[in-house]
Amino acid sequence: MAQHIASQNKKHDVRFFFFVVAGMVVITLMAQAGLINQYIQTVIMSVGINIIFASSLNIINGYMGEFSCGHAAFMAVGAYVSSVLSLILFTENKFTGAPLLPPATSVFLFPVAVIIGGIAAAFAGLIVAIPSFKTRDDYLAIITIAANYIIMTALNNLEATGASSGLMGMIAVVNAMRDVVPLPWMLIWILAFALVCVIAIKRLMGSTLGKGISAIRYDEISAEIMSVNTNRIKLLAFCFSSGLAGVAGGLFAHMISFINPKTFDIMKSTEGMVMVYLGGMGSLSGSVLSAMLFTFLLELLRPLQILKWVFIPLLLILLMQFRPEGLLGHRELSDVIPRLHFKPGFSKMRKKGEKDAG
Repeated sequence: MAQHIASQNKKHDVRFFFFVVAGMVVITLMAQAGLINQYIQTVIMSVGINIIFASSLNIINGYMGEFSCGHAAFMAVGAYVSSVLSLILFTENKFTGAPLLPPATSVFLFPVAVIIGGIAAAFAGLIVAIPSFKTRDDYLAIITIAANYIIMTALNNLEATGASSGLMGMIAVVNAMRDVVPLPWMLIWILAFALVCVIAIKRLMGSTLGKGISAIRYDEISAEIMSVNTNRIKLLAFCFSSGLAGVAGGLFAHMISFINPKTFDIMKSTEGMVMVYLGGMGSLSGSVLSAMLFTFLLELLRPLQILKWVFIPLLLILLMQFRPEGLLGHRELSDVIPRLHFKPGFSKMRKKGEKDAG
């Protein structure tokens, strides 16, 4: 029976995967046909980036039960590394002059630049993870906030990437992809990376390593007694989470075509925490839903301008006071809406067992 249930779950996941891919194709075709204007495309892309950012932070703050407050620092590393790399490879730039590769190759190599930015962010996460082995809760929060300020200060004084003035020119990379095939490439890549991110986190948390991450959340000492290598798991979780945040940063930089250190300050980290706690710590479905809700909320609050940055921290305070477990808590959407996790094979077997017992 266990094998049959596993098989049914796998079929359910495959159907859900194809459903999501079909939705992505429809959105792309509508954008290509002009049925979705540039503003709506930007909102959809922002949702995709926030899904990656919130889901990555949820690995640390949700599944592992730690308290990271400077996650935007890793997003900044990925944004700057992938931006500089893509400018050097595909455009005429101030670093090397002529592009190192034909601009047309950006169609195939752009995701490589984004992934390299993610790897750089993962190394930054490694540096933060090592001193955090023996810290928890408030102390880890202080370390991650310090990391956020250290990286922001370094970027503010790095003349090669524009220092406080920022870095621009990534639009040339996007235009190079459009010159090869006239498609909304950034929309395609962001949706694709968001889907891969969600699948990767789902697979991770369903693995033995994922069970170890969850064990740390419940009781780190008991996990060590049960032979869980907590230091190794913390290291891997930080690196994986930071790497995904770096991917989100790389996509974000190419979407808006301009970044500066202030883009990734402590307020950006606060946005990530709001999304994690809004959706529910330890809930992947919650991170996806909260990323959608939060992005739409930001758009609704846009007329308020600076006042929206008062509302966002206030929302976090209200969540901690009245709904600390978030919308879904540690549950997934399939636990709240059973029909999303319907298993026809298992239902038939259960009914047959009840009939035989009667």
